[in-house]
Amino acid sequence: MDKSALRARALAARAAGGDGDALTRHLIAALAPHGGKILSGYWPMRGEPDPRPAMAAHDGPVCLPVVPGKAVPLVFRRWQGEPLVPGPFGTSHPPDSQPVLSPTVLIVPLAGFDRRGNRIGYGGGYYDRTLQMLRESGQVTAIGMAFAVQELPDIPADPFDQPLDLVVTDRGHILPQP
Repeated sequence: MDKSALRARALAARAAGGDGDALTRHLIAALAPHGGKILSGYWPMRGEPDPRPAMAAHDGPVCLPVVPGKAVPLVFRRWQGEPLVPGPFGTSHPPDSQPVLSPTVLIVPLAGFDRRGNRIGYGGGYYDRTLQMLRESGQVTAIGMAFAVQELPDIPADPFDQPLDLVVTDRGHILPQP
């Protein structure tokens, strides 16, 4: 099955949803060892699970991604609850007046995931480019956030795809096994 068909399957499953409260509890527990580190979350859209309660509980700086252009890595701006501005592709992000931060822990949105830590996003490659850049400059932890129903049996990985270090679902944590 090609990635676009897998993406459609995972997004249809995501529409069924899951236990948002359990997902939040599991994400807060997964983030607990990363206190004090710069955390990137995301502003949910298109039925994505909501990371904002876990972001609010994080003991450290929080930032949100900004899409600066097509086919380039994301930029992250500090977010402390101020109003967001609209970005491309229906995204929302902090205004340019907020400082740019370099996260070491990222909550990564996704359409689907497998048990090897592969993910399918929306097809733009933004998180793959960003994770590659961040990993080249230091230790980074990428945590996928999804409802358990978004799990796929096997996602084909291309050479440029960046794996997740952990997947958090409403049923618990999945430590990827290559």
